[in-house]
Amino acid sequence: MTAADAPDSIRRVLWRFAPVIYGPTVLFALGEGAVIPLLPVFAARLGADVPTAALVASALVVGQLCGNIPAGWAVARIGERLTMAIGGAIAMLGVAGLALAPNLALLAASVFVIGLCAAAFGLARHSFMTTRVPLAFRARALSLLGGTFRLGMFVGPFIAAALLALFGDEHSTVWFFGACLVATLVLVLWGPDPETDATVAPPHVDVNADAPSAEDSGEPVTGSIPTTERVGVFRTMWRFRGVLGRLGLAAASLSAVRSARQVVLPLWGVSIGLDAQTIALVVGISGAIDFALFYASGQVMDRFGRLWAALPAMILMGGGFVALSFTHDLPQAAMWFAMFAAVLGVGNGLSSGILLTLGADVAPPADPAPFLGSWRTLSDAGGAVAPLLLSALAAAFSLSVATGAMGIIGLAGAAAFVRWVPRFVPRPRSDS
Repeated sequence: MTAADAPDSIRRVLWRFAPVIYGPTVLFALGEGAVIPLLPVFAARLGADVPTAALVASALVVGQLCGNIPAGWAVARIGERLTMAIGGAIAMLGVAGLALAPNLALLAASVFVIGLCAAAFGLARHSFMTTRVPLAFRARALSLLGGTFRLGMFVGPFIAAALLALFGDEHSTVWFFGACLVATLVLVLWGPDPETDATVAPPHVDVNADAPSAEDSGEPVTGSIPTTERVGVFRTMWRFRGVLGRLGLAAASLSAVRSARQVVLPLWGVSIGLDAQTIALVVGISGAIDFALFYASGQVMDRFGRLWAALPAMILMGGGFVALSFTHDLPQAAMWFAMFAAVLGVGNGLSSGILLTLGADVAPPADPAPFLGSWRTLSDAGGAVAPLLLSALAAAFSLSVATGAMGIIGLAGAAAFVRWVPRFVPRPRSDS
């Protein structure tokens, strides 16, 4: 273990990122988590039927998909902190639209804008950590980032329930989101700058780079200082098409299985005749297991390698879905449902931070933002397509068939990780 990898050193470095990265992440996720469950309610108040309300709610995911690549362009040109600040300010306009929208069109546009800003905010955080956290504990730092987001999304609905009980008005959650955004902007713009004293990530081996890197000889520099050429978003996508087309698709499969879990568990509980309270309890326990394991995932990835977290996570989720698909008509279906919900929670918890870490590992060190925009677009697309595929298969065949298909996608993703992670992902250097 190197000095930089000592627990006290890790703790100090991560603590310095709290005001500008972890704190704003929790605040943004708290506000978003409080509002998301009520988006269909806002749409219904404006006259939407169930399919239309679902379409309005899906505008958030569409906004995130559309926002990743422009966010990569913005971060590459104006920097991470300014991109986060602009994203937070524009999100406040979206929040105002949610509160004051007179019709469904403006409501959907406001939700779409919030999705765009969430993409910009998320990519800026990802790029910031990629270029500033040492490779030796990158996975722990990014798993903690994923865990803070999960904390906000987990607690947000409970805050919404408390606000509804206190004020009796759904729009109180919208104003709470606005207050969270104000606090987020304050931290991003005026919080302590971690770059003044935090450890900066050393460059790692870029297995995809075409140009040779110059070695620092320690001699004085004469003449102009060489800088890395900035490459546009689409040129970056073409240059890294190999890793995006292989490891990126494996990442999309992980995102798809994660997204399917959120849809399958409530539907499965309804289909086997459980009451709402029991379903909520089972899903809540699964979510608690998921949240409890977020930092363990980073520990595993840093100490043993990325594959040691990705592979068990995909096998547990893929195998859990396949096994669950055979239990629908069994006498003790409720017991099997609870057991496999817990298995899926363990698998999802072990996957915390994997997509962030793998994206950081394979991104070009000098200018990661354009690549990360493409990487996050692929992973978000997997998460967006999974519910549509699940619904189509359930309508055409049955929920059991759809659940089994999600499991097969998970197991195929596990095989893809086994094949491509050793090729593209560098290992931390050991100086001990």
